[in-house]
Amino acid sequence: MDLRVFTEPQQGATYETLLRVAKAAEDLNYGAFFRSDHYLHMGSVNGLPGPTDAWITLAGLARDTSRIRLGTLMTAGTFRLPGVLAIQVAQVDQMSGGRVELGLGSGWYEAEHEAYGIPFPKEKFGRLEEQLAIVTGLWATPVGERFSFDGTYYQLKDSPALPKPAQSKVPVLIGGHGAKRTPALAAKYADEFNIPFASIADTEQQFARVRAAAEQVAGRKGDELVYSNALVACVGKNDIEVKRRADAIGRDVDELKANGLAGSPAEVVERIAQYEAVGSQRMYLQMLDLDDLDHLELIASEVMRQLG
Repeated sequence: MDLRVFTEPQQGATYETLLRVAKAAEDLNYGAFFRSDHYLHMGSVNGLPGPTDAWITLAGLARDTSRIRLGTLMTAGTFRLPGVLAIQVAQVDQMSGGRVELGLGSGWYEAEHEAYGIPFPKEKFGRLEEQLAIVTGLWATPVGERFSFDGTYYQLKDSPALPKPAQSKVPVLIGGHGAKRTPALAAKYADEFNIPFASIADTEQQFARVRAAAEQVAGRKGDELVYSNALVACVGKNDIEVKRRADAIGRDVDELKANGLAGSPAEVVERIAQYEAVGSQRMYLQMLDLDDLDHLELIASEVMRQLG
C-alpha cells in the first residue's frame, strides 16, 4: 500500500507551509505530495492568507524537493485551456526531473468561479473528455510532427506539440463517483483511478465499474490501472491525541472513524487493510492541519511501517 500526502491549501496555507509539509513527506518516505486545485476556501475557515495556484506551487516544489512525486487531486478543467495545461505540466515535469502526475477533473465548485471571474460552463464533462484527448495527444505526438484537434469545445491546428515532459508518459489520474461516463473516461485515458471519500462498499463497486469499462470499452486489462482512495486522516497514539487532532480540524471522532482513516495506528492499519481487500493500492491521506508535522511522522512510523 502506497501512502501519499494530500493537502487542501485553499483552506489557508502559504507556499512556505506547503514546502515544509512536502519536505517532511519526502524525508518520511511518503509516496507523493499532492494538492487540491481550488481558489476559494470551504466551510467556516477564513482561508487566510488566501489561495495559492496548484501548478505554480508544484513548480516551486519541483525545484525545492528532490525525490518525492508531485501532483494534483484534481486540476480543475474549468481553470485552464488544455493546450496551456499541457505546456504547464510538461514544464513542471522537466523542472522536477520527471516526478509529476496529473489528476484532471471537470471542476465543480461554482462559488470559486464566481469569486474570481472564471467561466463555469454548463457542459463540463464533454469539455473534460476533449481536454484529456488534447493533453495526452500533445504529449504523445512525436517531436517534429504536428497535432491537430477539431472538437466541439476546442480546436487546435498544426500544433508543434511542445514541450515534452521529462517522463515518457506523465501518469494521468481520473476520479469520481459517476456510474457510467466516469469509468468509461478512466478506461480510455487514466493510468490511475481515484475515488474520493467513499465507503468500502462504494469503493468496491466503483473499482469494478472501472475494471469492466477498461476491458469492455477500451480493450485494456483492468489491472493496467492503479486503484486508489482519498480519505481524511486523523491518527493519534491514544484517544486524547485523536480527539485533539479531530478538534483541530473541526470534525467529530466517531464521524471520522466511520468515513475516514481515524483512531490509533492499529485501527487505521486495519481500516486500510479493508480498503486493500476490495482493490485499493494507494491511499491519499487528506491532511487538514498542515502545521501538525508530528501527525505525518506518527503515520510514517506507526502505520506505514506496519503496511510494509
